[in-house]
Amino acid sequence: MSDWWRGAVTYQVYPRSFQDSNGDGVGDLPGITRRLDHLAGLGVDAVWLSPFFKSPMKDMGYDVSDYCDVDPVFGTLADFDAMIARAHELGLKVIIDQVLSHTSDQHPFFAESRKDRLNPKADWYVWADPKHDGMPPCNWLSVFGGPAWQWDARRKQYYLHNFLTSQPDLNYHNPAVQDWALEVMRFWLERGVDGFRFDTVNYFFHDALYRDDPADYRVKKEPEGNPYGMQYHIFSKNQPENLLWMERIRKLLDEYGAASVGEMGEAHHAIRMMGEYTAPGRLHQCYSFELMGYEYEAAFFREKVEGFFKGAPNGWPMWAFSNHDVVRHASRWAKHGDNIGDLAKQAASLLLAFEGSVCLWQGEELGQTDTQLDFEELTDPQGINFWPEPIGRDNTRTPMVWDASPHGGFSTVKPWLPVKPEQAARHVAGQAGAQGSVLEHYRQVLAFRNGSDVLKAGKSRFLDLPEPILGFVRGEGEGALLCLFNLSPVALSVTVAGVEAPTGPSIHAVLQGDRLTLGPNAAAFLPVSGTVAVHA
Repeated sequence: MSDWWRGAVTYQVYPRSFQDSNGDGVGDLPGITRRLDHLAGLGVDAVWLSPFFKSPMKDMGYDVSDYCDVDPVFGTLADFDAMIARAHELGLKVIIDQVLSHTSDQHPFFAESRKDRLNPKADWYVWADPKHDGMPPCNWLSVFGGPAWQWDARRKQYYLHNFLTSQPDLNYHNPAVQDWALEVMRFWLERGVDGFRFDTVNYFFHDALYRDDPADYRVKKEPEGNPYGMQYHIFSKNQPENLLWMERIRKLLDEYGAASVGEMGEAHHAIRMMGEYTAPGRLHQCYSFELMGYEYEAAFFREKVEGFFKGAPNGWPMWAFSNHDVVRHASRWAKHGDNIGDLAKQAASLLLAFEGSVCLWQGEELGQTDTQLDFEELTDPQGINFWPEPIGRDNTRTPMVWDASPHGGFSTVKPWLPVKPEQAARHVAGQAGAQGSVLEHYRQVLAFRNGSDVLKAGKSRFLDLPEPILGFVRGEGEGALLCLFNLSPVALSVTVAGVEAPTGPSIHAVLQGDRLTLGPNAAAFLPVSGTVAVHA
């Protein structure tokens, strides 16, 4: 099969927030089709669609009630087919979410499963008897707060839900469940999708003995806002059977030449697990939340990228700085720059210089920031349950801003989440063609990456440099590049040898003789001409 995914750049679209085509305030598939030209012009290789399947929308589509149909709020299967056709015309691959570790409690399978203990779907979900004192079988917690067990009076048993109580977990210890999930994938592969993003890919299997998760071994000064983070989840998820299931998935994907990416939802050893899940015969690539926190130090980035390839030389990562679940990086890292635009441009250069594949979150090409929402404006159950901290996910999911018209050109009516003035100021029409804009910088750096074999596939060699300078060489011999970044708002300079003047999408970088000045939030791409040496 083609390795188009290796080193590719994928753009994540959140359908509710991309483009409303019918004036109901919610984005939809025809709206996505209308805006695909923007993605093709940006220079990405693929588009990943968050869920658009039939759903009660208790978790904005991550609670699926019909895996083989489109929710009416987003359109129809015909709209999906039209979107796929247009994407392929533009040379874009299409990856769609698969939320298969749990269903909605409105799914017909769960309605049948909860009737009694003898029906054909009785063991399709994770059911467990109570302890003698009526308590759940173990101490597992839900990501969304409280126990991961919900009592059901009909069966007189608890069912497992790693997320909302309305998102019961499927029982993947049952081979029939695995067979069903493969058929769901086959349905969409037959419709022409180029691959899948697997939600919570390490959650499929649970410990069949229901052993308690231990406390997190890392010292905590005080309780966390979400107690889920106070456990070390070695039994409620991350089971070895997960890896065998990845191999079954890979065999199906290979039939169609399709690609895969897994979401590694894990706070412990996530980089190592990304390697395990992308070993030969498993997923093609995997991403985690390791680069989606508040760290913005050279040693941190080096540890994660270098650490992945040292631990998993045959694996493949997908790196991302933001997505639909976290605070946008332009907001998270604001203190590391005096100018949001410069910080956003440096982040683009940095991310797109990393060895591996890359995923961009809609709006980051505009330098978009998080939206400050009032409690009354929230729709996200996570944000509501843990108000005011940790911050929920609505803040990053507000509508894409296309122009200066009301509601940012997203809709003709009040959208499902507001477009506030700070976000409205950063729009596509205002940045397109504007020299020095964040959008034009993204286009430039994407074009540079697309034209560079070493940035797409070259190995990385990190240099020993003091903070806040991050440096690494991509590739070897002719075409190799030295990539240098000043991760601070203060100008610095270094002595360099074996390189030519900064090229491509370099910003705030000037070479005079052997002295390279790196301005605030500088990014420098220097062609290698000899033996590279850099001294601070």
